[in-house]
Amino acid sequence: MRIFFISLFLLLSISACTSKQLSPAPHSSTDEIYYLTILHTNDNHGRFWHNEKGEYGMAARKTLIDQLRNEAKQKGHAVLLLSGGDINTGIPESDLQFAEPDFKGMSLIGYDAMAIGNHEFDNPLSVLKQQQQWANFPLLSANIIDKQTGKNAFEQYKVFDKQGLKIAVIGLTTTDTAKIGNPQYIGGLEFKEPVAVTQALADKIKQQYQPDITIAVTHMGHYVDANYGINAPGDVTLARSLEKNTLDMIIGGHSQEPVCMASENTNDDNFKPGMACKPDQQNGTWIMQAHEWGKYVGKAEFKLENGQLTLLDYKLLPVNLYIHQEQADGTTKPVLANEYITPNPELKAFLADYQAKGAKQIEGKIGYVDAKLEGDRNKVRYQQTNLARVIVQSQMNVVGADFGIISGGGVRDSIAAGDVSYKDILKVHPFKNRIAYIDWQGQDLWDYLEVITRFPPDSGAYLQYHKLSFERSDNALTKVMINGQKLDKSKTYRMSINSYNASGGDGYPVLVTRKGYVSTDETDAQALKRFFTENSPVKASEFAPQ
Repeated sequence: MRIFFISLFLLLSISACTSKQLSPAPHSSTDEIYYLTILHTNDNHGRFWHNEKGEYGMAARKTLIDQLRNEAKQKGHAVLLLSGGDINTGIPESDLQFAEPDFKGMSLIGYDAMAIGNHEFDNPLSVLKQQQQWANFPLLSANIIDKQTGKNAFEQYKVFDKQGLKIAVIGLTTTDTAKIGNPQYIGGLEFKEPVAVTQALADKIKQQYQPDITIAVTHMGHYVDANYGINAPGDVTLARSLEKNTLDMIIGGHSQEPVCMASENTNDDNFKPGMACKPDQQNGTWIMQAHEWGKYVGKAEFKLENGQLTLLDYKLLPVNLYIHQEQADGTTKPVLANEYITPNPELKAFLADYQAKGAKQIEGKIGYVDAKLEGDRNKVRYQQTNLARVIVQSQMNVVGADFGIISGGGVRDSIAAGDVSYKDILKVHPFKNRIAYIDWQGQDLWDYLEVITRFPPDSGAYLQYHKLSFERSDNALTKVMINGQKLDKSKTYRMSINSYNASGGDGYPVLVTRKGYVSTDETDAQALKRFFTENSPVKASEFAPQ
């Protein structure tokens, strides 16, 4: 009998040990120390190839990431490579090929997952489905719902097992996509508020998987001290709104900035390539973002011990970026911010075929301009610019309009002084929006302008216009001039507009169903190309804002 009880005790002990191995407790309950390196980029925007100075490019990025991954593994670190989204739109060689080289390049680099960005909806959903097939990693978003089925339109999260660490990654997309995305492509999708979605999903994942670390990879924007203005709330608001310890870190994108803090809730405005960078931290959650275009690879090293996740080191590593270094004689000279990173030869050769194919479609001079036409993001969303007026004039010419409007967010690049190529045009206009017009009765036009002249600076909705002027007082429209003449509410006026804004893009009132609205087959890029072909040399001063 004694032998029987001893045997039974041993069997029960073995069974208990086996059960514990099959359903392990989180590492927070052990004394073992684990290490993790997170590598990240965001807002690629078609930059699979390096620029004319040899900066960034996916081939050099792969060399750097391979090196960082190997160093981390030699130190016993688990490694995860994430992207904050917006792979699409920005460079014609990529745009004309629907970012095929970018998604395939990311696959060859070895990305683990990415957030779905708003620019992933710049093309029909059939293109996004093809891009998902080009990628050998998941495109994540937990807050996009298919209106027809009521179910998630995309994979919500992914749980990784990396060297014994269980890591949950949740994807999130800015709700502004509903406003700034092309209504023709996103009409069947609902973009839910991220906070409630994230809290419920994180709780579910913790109960089901007991992850050691939970990460949100987001395309929502980092707004210092949650001052998001006209934009949808971003990563800081998300971190502050969740229960503490819901997320260990947020790897972000969308606002296209290096998240480097000088102090609590104060941005480091002096950050330059090669300098130290301290990421943001809110409610116990680290927030990181690596500017844009693959200019940097973010590298965060963590230690997990007794349930405590500690950031050991963080760097934004420049990818062959130049800085202006002052010389002894007071002049400045461009020098590399870091040692030169040799592009990976296999990936460079793979991408070169795409670069050559894209370049062939856009080669050749189409016109000339005598000075820079300003379309930089930090100008065209804040003030009237000469390029915006050239764009509007080109669209007015197509439809014979009295005046025209566009939103500043639709202007994606500047045009430098000198010869103008079709590539320059497509960098300004990558979206293939159609030119449209509407014939307004004066009173209806006044009511429409009452809405769109309210849009403030620092947003994609900011109004750019030509042959129009107006005054506002006490938050109301008080005066409108068309072509230098006071608006007559009994007259009819023709206004040019693109199909994106006319469909409600950037929060503009929907016009496509209104009487008097007509859409043409001419795209914004075609109209601007024709303008340069027919009017060169273009004098920039003639379009200077008054």
